Amino acid sequence: MNKRIFLSSPHMSGSELGYIGEVFESNYIAPLGEYVNKFEDNIKDYTGAGNALAVTNGTAAIHLALRVLGIGEGDDVLASSFTFIGSVNAILYQGANPIFIDSDFESWNLSPKLLNKYLCECEKKPKALIVTHLYGQCADIEKIADICRFHGVYLIEDAAESLGAIYNGRHTGTFGDFGIYSFNGNKILTTSGGGMLVSSNKEWIEKAKFYSTQAKEPFIHYEHNEYGYNYRMSNVLAAIGVGQMEVIEDRVAKKREIFGWYKELLGNIEEISFMPELENTRGNRWLTALVFQDGDHKKVMKALEDINVESRPLWKPMHMQPLFKDAKRLVDGTSEELFSKGLCLASSTTMSYEDVFMISQKIKETIKA
Repeated sequence: MNKRIFLSSPHMSGSELGYIGEVFESNYIAPLGEYVNKFEDNIKDYTGAGNALAVTNGTAAIHLALRVLGIGEGDDVLASSFTFIGSVNAILYQGANPIFIDSDFESWNLSPKLLNKYLCECEKKPKALIVTHLYGQCADIEKIADICRFHGVYLIEDAAESLGAIYNGRHTGTFGDFGIYSFNGNKILTTSGGGMLVSSNKEWIEKAKFYSTQAKEPFIHYEHNEYGYNYRMSNVLAAIGVGQMEVIEDRVAKKREIFGWYKELLGNIEEISFMPELENTRGNRWLTALVFQDGDHKKVMKALEDINVESRPLWKPMHMQPLFKDAKRLVDGTSEELFSKGLCLASSTTMSYEDVFMISQKIKETIKA
C-alpha cells in the first residue's frame, strides 16, 4: 500500500518551530502578543488590505463582518450556493435569511448575471452578499462588486480558499467591504486553525476587534454594554502563520504546478474538463478540480481510495442541503451539474510529479475500464 496522499496536507516552511519557541520564551502563549501583530502586518503587506484582524477561524471572521454591518434578525443575505457551509453558517448566527445564488460555467463561482437578476426583481432588498472564491479561483469579482455598489448591498468576500489569488493585479479579499481568509489545516497556508478579517475601513475593523474580545469596555474592571465573542487568535498560532507567510508565493507556484501536471497528463481526455480560470486572473489552484462528463467521478474516487489517495466530490450546493430546504434561491442547475460530475484531486504541495503521474494513470485506467 502506498503512503497516504492527502487532498491538501499542511506544509511547514521550516521557520515555524523557531517562532513558536520565541513565543514560549516570552510566555505570551495566550491571545495577543507580538506574533499576532506580525501576522496581521504580513497579511496587510501581502494582500494590500488596509486593516487586518487575526481571529480563531474564517467563520468567526464572517460572523464579525455581519455583526459590524448591522445584519440581524429577519434581514436577507445573499450567498454563493456552490460553497462550503462555513461560508453561510454565520448568517444563521445573526438570525438572518440566506438566499442562494447559483454559479456560472465560466468561473464555477457566483454568477453576476443571476445576482443582478435577483437584485433587480426582488421585493425586499438584501443587506449583504457573501461571495466565495471557490477552490482558490477568482469569482468575477469586479462585476460582482459593481452590482453590489449599484444596488446598495454590502459585499463580503469569502476568500478562505483563495489567499494568493489575484484579479487584475489585486488580491481577492480586498474588493469588498470585508474580506476573510482561513488558515484551517487543509488551506494553502495553515496555522492549524485560524482566520483573518480584512477591510479598508479602520473603524469597522476596530469594532470587530471589540466584539472579538468579549466586547469589553475600556475600564480596568470588566464593563459590558454589548455582548461579544472569544474570537481572537492566539500568539502561538500566529507564530505559525508568520512562518507560513514566508513561503506563500512558493506554495501558490507549487499548487499551480500540480494543476499543470494534471492538465498535461489528463487534459487530452475528451470527457474530462478542468475548473476554468478567468482572463486576467491568477488563481492559487488550492485544489485541482475537474468534472467527468460521463459521471465517472464516483468510480474514480473509489479507485483512488484503493491506492490510498484521497479525493473529494465538489461541494454539494447549499440550496440542495436539507438545512436550507426552505431557503430562497435563484438557481439554473449549474452547481447541481458540477456537483453531480465533479471531483477534487489530491493537491498537497508536498506532492511530486511521480505522485501526480501515478494518480493520473489510475484515473485513465478507471475511465477505460
